[in-house]
Amino acid sequence: MKIKDFLCKYKHAWTLLYVFIYMPWFVYLEKTVTENYTVLHLPIDDKIPFCEYFIIPYYLWFLFVPAVIVYLLFYSKKEFYEASAFLFIGMTIFLIICTVWPNGVNLRQDISYRNNICAEIVKSLYKTDTSTNVFPSMHVFNTLACLIAMLKSKGLKGRYIIKASATILSVFIILATMFLKQHSIIDVFGGFGLAAIMYILVYVPNWEKIFNKA
Repeated sequence: MKIKDFLCKYKHAWTLLYVFIYMPWFVYLEKTVTENYTVLHLPIDDKIPFCEYFIIPYYLWFLFVPAVIVYLLFYSKKEFYEASAFLFIGMTIFLIICTVWPNGVNLRQDISYRNNICAEIVKSLYKTDTSTNVFPSMHVFNTLACLIAMLKSKGLKGRYIIKASATILSVFIILATMFLKQHSIIDVFGGFGLAAIMYILVYVPNWEKIFNKA
């Protein structure tokens, strides 16, 4: 397939240009939200132990989300647009929340005494990723958005092993945000709440019928 034909067939990939809106905005927040922010915390956060081995599913998120997006891009324009709307509208809401209500967590512990490879990776994560701009958790929200897209995809109908594996991975990714002390359980609930709102907005209405009547 020629490049021109490829770009014409998959021109719906234009939605991925959203990265040029999200990344500068997020980087700006990371650099400017350094003090005078609301600290999110619940007593249950202190009951959740730190476990460096959760860094594995935490980083698998960076493969899981793009993999689902690429699959949908090539499989179905409709499903790709639905997932894009779900993800990018939700991510914009996250950016707006963090802009008007700076927030963060103070949950990170001293792990200097832990010397295994997973702990070393977590130490690197702590150096590069701030503990601000955490509500709602984008790790949780994006995981749920991609899992929902997979579970609803017609192309994966009957693929129970794939769906079960994605569900298990998603559970571990979400747990990782808390066991690595990256997020308060408040952020996790926020991610679920935002995902619920976006599900109702994106998947409940019959948008094709609505637009055909317009």
